[in-house]
Amino acid sequence: MSLWQPRLVETARMKYLGIVEALEADVWAGRLQPGDRLPAQRAIAEALKVDLTTVTRAFNEARRRGLVDAQTGRGTFVREGLAEAKLPGRADAPALLDLSMNIPPQPSAARLQKRIPADIGALLSDPRGMLHLHYQESTGADSDRIAGAAWLSRRMDSVAPNRVLVAAGAQGALFAICECLCKAGDAVAAGSLTYPGLKAVASQKGLTLLSVAMDAGGIIPAAFADVCRMSRPKALYVIPSIDNPTTATLSEERRIELVRIARAHDVLIIEDDPYAPLRTQILPAFTSLAGDITWHIATLSKCVSPALRIAYVIAPGNNQAQRLAGVLRATTLMAPPLMAALASRWIGDGTLDEICNAIRLENAARQQMAAAILKDVSFAADPNGHHLWLNMPSHWRANDFTEHADRSGVAIVPASAFAIASGSPEAVRISLGVAPDRGALEDALILLAELLSQPSIMTRVVV
Repeated sequence: MSLWQPRLVETARMKYLGIVEALEADVWAGRLQPGDRLPAQRAIAEALKVDLTTVTRAFNEARRRGLVDAQTGRGTFVREGLAEAKLPGRADAPALLDLSMNIPPQPSAARLQKRIPADIGALLSDPRGMLHLHYQESTGADSDRIAGAAWLSRRMDSVAPNRVLVAAGAQGALFAICECLCKAGDAVAAGSLTYPGLKAVASQKGLTLLSVAMDAGGIIPAAFADVCRMSRPKALYVIPSIDNPTTATLSEERRIELVRIARAHDVLIIEDDPYAPLRTQILPAFTSLAGDITWHIATLSKCVSPALRIAYVIAPGNNQAQRLAGVLRATTLMAPPLMAALASRWIGDGTLDEICNAIRLENAARQQMAAAILKDVSFAADPNGHHLWLNMPSHWRANDFTEHADRSGVAIVPASAFAIASGSPEAVRISLGVAPDRGALEDALILLAELLSQPSIMTRVVV
């Protein structure tokens, strides 16, 4: 059997589809034969320099298209009988209920389908509207930095616009910040379970990620102190509100203690806070507690839509902001000017807050639905967030459950995708926002609840 050489179709609209389309092309071209085994997902992620969740989503889509089959304990193989199968998109392919991508729901109350084209049209019809189609400074236009500072100041200490940059999404901002702060071989501390995008940045830049123990309240300060004493990290990466994946929100006391430890050990703080706008309780941001050592990232992807590709970064000072602008200039050049102007318009007229509130209410309704359907299992959740962290019953392992859920038509993400060190808890992240409506979400959650109540395939083996 030949081993597939992973690649991406660069013209695909999303990375995971680029993997699927490359695989599909190789199957139909005969470069892959029925029964050929595919490399492990982690190996594909490393080869393509993408995060593991992207590959997981690609495998889910490949199974939906009938290209591959998964065999427990053996791996994933090109499906037998493809010669007789219909072309991709055939009618008998099971519909995939994707609960793997952590994006906000799009409730009708947000009216994004109408608001986006209408307000873009209004922007372009303005006498100066064509300026939004030109190149702009890598820091972002002054008007957009002022709008971003005004929005951020509603939940933290007054933010000076000269410290704010407008970036093309949080991932690009995170990479640029790490480029400013770290060189190959440096260490960054983070919770033992963390955002896969950080893992991708670390892999690309040759950084070492140091695992910091967590509990139900998030990163444990004493564990962070131990890591600082033993390994001298350059920075601490933290998601302080509705952590991804664990849903924990750091208390004010923990935030203050983590700042104290960071100062004592000369550690910088990277605060990635995409979910704070969804919470009703405002807690002090790290940038408010320690603005001189904190780089704050606030994206609109989790509280409005990832389509905007807008994130606001607060640098510790003006000099650091200019350094970061230089990296952004060399990587993404600038945030999309039209989307930045749209965000500024929405900040100014209150639309952004209205959309956030609609998403918060929809999240609350979906969390209530999930709590009712999953009442017999243990999970953590924030009532205003759009994901939950589900602990496996004793008879299931997270990776096995994820695989069986996928084969049943529901995509979720196991703890191993978020783990820094070897070994991970038996838990999975379930994202409630990507389902197009509550009915589709209910179907997916009921299927997962039924699967959880069944013995795993490992316990059903007759000895």
